[in-house]
Amino acid sequence: MTSVMSESAHRPSTVTMRAAVIAGPGDARLLDMPCREPGNGEVRIRLQGSGVCASNLPVWEGRPWFHYPLEAGAPGHEGWGIVEAVGSDVHSVAPGDRVAALTYHAFAEYDIAAADAVVPLPPSLAGVPLPGEPLGCAMNIFRRSDIQPGQTVAIIGIGFLGALLTQLASRAGARVVAISRRPFALEIARSCGAEVALPLGDRDAILARMLEVTGGQWCERVIEAVGEQDPLDLAGELTRERGRLIIAGYHQDGPRQVNMQLWNWRGLDVINAHERDPRVYVDGMRAAVSAVGRGEIDITPLCTHRFPLADLASAMRLAAERPDGFLKALVMA
Repeated sequence: MTSVMSESAHRPSTVTMRAAVIAGPGDARLLDMPCREPGNGEVRIRLQGSGVCASNLPVWEGRPWFHYPLEAGAPGHEGWGIVEAVGSDVHSVAPGDRVAALTYHAFAEYDIAAADAVVPLPPSLAGVPLPGEPLGCAMNIFRRSDIQPGQTVAIIGIGFLGALLTQLASRAGARVVAISRRPFALEIARSCGAEVALPLGDRDAILARMLEVTGGQWCERVIEAVGEQDPLDLAGELTRERGRLIIAGYHQDGPRQVNMQLWNWRGLDVINAHERDPRVYVDGMRAAVSAVGRGEIDITPLCTHRFPLADLASAMRLAAERPDGFLKALVMA
């Protein structure tokens, strides 16, 4: 049986799919192509959708170091769907199971995933779009933040990730201060449990208000979720002595400068909360699926826009422009 399945994994696939191909900066095309059979330890997923991540934007906008066209379905990595076929030595899931998965070509109708990168979804989440990777990312950031009841936690940047972290921190018993540029995002933060919501922009006004909020002590925890220099500077200023500064923003445009005198003087613990071990990502995804199933995380109001696979370009443009009312785009296969 094993040898037959292993051999079949190398035969030409009869399954065809539509997949988005980014042919160049700002140029997405929908193409028909074959989809291979899953190999040993792999599963093939009939995707229902994938989220659009901020980390997708550099390759969409173009940088000198990228090479085009990208592989079909890349750089989608927030997919979920139905297991359609499994390779040999796969016992954790079966055809028909609905799953979230850590894959890398999810802007397509099908994708192949390692069986150990697949998280089954409970029946209670039937019909709920579930981009597992960013949910797992939020859970891992929350874990590394070590947020305790009664702490004051500032979250700078309220996008999809910042809103999830607001929910998690407020449920943990912390007092959350949300800081964001957009009035819409601040309203979302309040609905997610933020006690204080401040517009990002006037640094002096933020510092003055935070002195009032914290009684001059600043914050035990500060999560920077923007990925830009100015919010990173602000994060350091808001973190109290022996506090923890957590860098969750995706810093994608070159080096950063930090106020090492301030960080050193206050004795800050600085955490780069981006995981690189796929196993840790998947552990976070499992924890997130459980939390969503228990109602501890509500993602429904955070997934604000949906686009068909054929309109990936519009989803990318909206993610880049981030107009009022936008938080997360989903591309539905």
